[in-house]
Amino acid sequence: MIKEYRTAREIAGPLMMVENVEGVKYNELVEIETSSGEIRRGQVLEIDGDRALVQLFEGSTGLNINDCKIRFLGKSIQLGVSIDMLGRVFDGSGRPKDNGPKIIPEKRLDIDGNPINPTARDYPSEFIQTGISAIDGLNTLVRGQKLPIFSGSGLPHAQLATQIARQAKVLGTDSKFAVVFAAMGITFEEADYFISDFRRTGAIDRSVLFINLANDPAIERISTPRMALTCAEFLAFEKDMHVLVILTDMTNYCEALREVSAARKEVPGRRGYPGYLYTDLSTIYERAGRLRGKEGSITQIPILTMPEDDKTHPIPDLTGYITEGQVILSRELYRRGVMPPIDVLPSLSRLKDKGIGKDKTREDHADTMNQLFAAYARGKQAKELAVILGEAALSDTDKLFAQFADEFEKRYVSQGENEDRSIEETLNLGWELLTILPKAELKRIRDEYIEKYLPEKGEE
Repeated sequence: MIKEYRTAREIAGPLMMVENVEGVKYNELVEIETSSGEIRRGQVLEIDGDRALVQLFEGSTGLNINDCKIRFLGKSIQLGVSIDMLGRVFDGSGRPKDNGPKIIPEKRLDIDGNPINPTARDYPSEFIQTGISAIDGLNTLVRGQKLPIFSGSGLPHAQLATQIARQAKVLGTDSKFAVVFAAMGITFEEADYFISDFRRTGAIDRSVLFINLANDPAIERISTPRMALTCAEFLAFEKDMHVLVILTDMTNYCEALREVSAARKEVPGRRGYPGYLYTDLSTIYERAGRLRGKEGSITQIPILTMPEDDKTHPIPDLTGYITEGQVILSRELYRRGVMPPIDVLPSLSRLKDKGIGKDKTREDHADTMNQLFAAYARGKQAKELAVILGEAALSDTDKLFAQFADEFEKRYVSQGENEDRSIEETLNLGWELLTILPKAELKRIRDEYIEKYLPEKGEE
C-alpha cells in the first residue's frame, strides 16, 4: 500500500526535503499533489535515515509545504515502449506532443537501462554512410560507434544533425534503420525547424523525436537523453534495428546537472560543474554499441556547443575522453560559406580503420584518406607561409598544394544541406582533387591504386 506523507520541510529550487519516511529507495518515483489537486512528479535523489531529498520535474513554483501530499510510488521512472513510437514526437518525459494518441506499450523499461556485460559487446566494424564527404571519406562513422560533433554557438550544427538524420544508412544490409532524435533545452524555433524538416523530407517515418524546450523544467533535461536511449535500446535489441541516436545539445544537459548540483549545495568541480560530470556523461555515452548475437546496434552522435569555442572546457573535454573521436566545426570555414563547416584536421574517428576498406567501402579508401589529410595539411601550411612571405616565396609545388587546399574546402568539405553523396562519389571526388598535385607527391597511395583510380588528366 502506498503511504501518503505531509511532512515536506523545505523547498530549495527544484529540490524538496521530506521527513519521517519509511522504506524509500534511491531513484524512486514520487508524486506530489498540491492543494488544488495538481499532480507533479519527482524522483528521490538522496536518502539520509528517515529523510528523503526529492528532485521535482516540474519545478517548485507555487508549492506550499504545509498542504502538499507526497506519495512514493515504489518504482523508478519507466518508459512505455512500442514499435508504434516510430514517426512520433514526444516531450522530454516521454509524453506525446504531436496531438496523436497515447502509445500502448509493449513493455515498460527503466530509463537508466540495464548494465551491459563488457564481454558481451561486439566491436564496431560496419560502415554507416552519412552522405557527407568530410565524415564518410575522412572521419568515417562506424555502426555501434559514439562520434560527437563539437560545435560553437551560432554554427549550423542543427542543419548538420538533420542532414545526418535524413541521409544516414547502413550499406549492404537489409536491416531496418531508425533514428532516435533527442533535443534538450532548445528554443521553440529550433524545435519547429527539426520537426518540420523531418516531416518535409519524410525522415519522420523512421524517426522518434524527444524534444525538451528551453522553457521546460531544467530537470526534465536530465531524463530526456535517457528516455531516448531506452527507446533506442528497445528498437535495437528487441526489434533488430540499426538505430542512430542524435543528442543535441549536451551543453544544455550539463547545465541542468550543474543547476541541480548547486541546489544540493555540493562542492563544485571544474568550472562549477559537479565532480561526477564524467560519471554521469558516461552513463549516457556508454549505452551505444553492438551486442554479440544481436542483429541491432546503437550508434550515437552527441552534439555539443563548446562555450567560447574552447575545447578544453569540461563538457567537450570529458566527452572526448569517453567517446571514440570528434567532428569539430570551424567558425573560420563557416564565415567563408563552407557548409557543413567541418574542420577535418583536428577531427578524428578512432574506429574508422575497422569500418573502411575492401567489401566495406572500397580498397583505396584508407590510402586516399591519408593522402588527402597530408595534402590538405601541407596546403594550409603553404597558405600560412604565403601570408607572411608573399606568394612569390612559395615553390611551384607549394603553390599547387595551396591550390589543392582551396579546392578541397570548396568542393570536398563544402557540399550544401541537401546533397547526399554516396561513398563512391566521395572517393572519386578525392581522386579528382588529387590530380591537382604532381604524381610524384602522392606518396601515401600504393602504385597499383594510382594506376587503377587516378583520372587521366592527372598524368604527366
